[in-house]
Amino acid sequence: MNLQEKSQEVRKVFDELDMEIKAFLATSKLTCISGCGLCCSNPKVSASVLEFLPLAFDLYEKEKAEKALELLENTTEDQFCILYKSLSLDNAMGFCSDYANRGMICRLFSSSYRNNKESKKEIITCKKIKEGKKELYQKAAKEVNEDLALPSSSGAYSQLYSIDFQMTAKQMPINQAIREALEAVLTYKFYTENQEPEASESF
Repeated sequence: MNLQEKSQEVRKVFDELDMEIKAFLATSKLTCISGCGLCCSNPKVSASVLEFLPLAFDLYEKEKAEKALELLENTTEDQFCILYKSLSLDNAMGFCSDYANRGMICRLFSSSYRNNKESKKEIITCKKIKEGKKELYQKAAKEVNEDLALPSSSGAYSQLYSIDFQMTAKQMPINQAIREALEAVLTYKFYTENQEPEASESF
């Protein structure tokens, strides 16, 4: 499987996951606090290169890959994801500027579960949602252990592992993951688009 095919497979995983998440949110009403971007403003968010291949290919097609790479080269380790656009001085309010191409970690947070020590499903979410939407959270937390469908975080990552284990297993700061995805796509495109066809033999 070449790099573009891997990206297409990741996109299929994302599309299926998005449908499951949409169904969960429609039933539970446990959406993020409107305008909140607190989790996105955390520079310590980790991600893998594989989950940002769709973003990298999309930026390449839009002729924005090199510009994004320049921006990343001037980004320090204490800065949050380049896709996040802050709307407040404390960076707690804002939005994702490329929501359709966000990574797996961004899709799963507040919309997936893990198994706790008691083998019960536990919604992976933040303190703001637990406190700000307390009743909805408690209701959803109870129902996911009954019959409310919610994507499994480990199950979603298993799907990425099956596409490319190495590119998924290596976790790194989110901006580094985006940068390495862009570099991989630019290298791939350079070699595939500049490859001369083999000359046919003449007899």
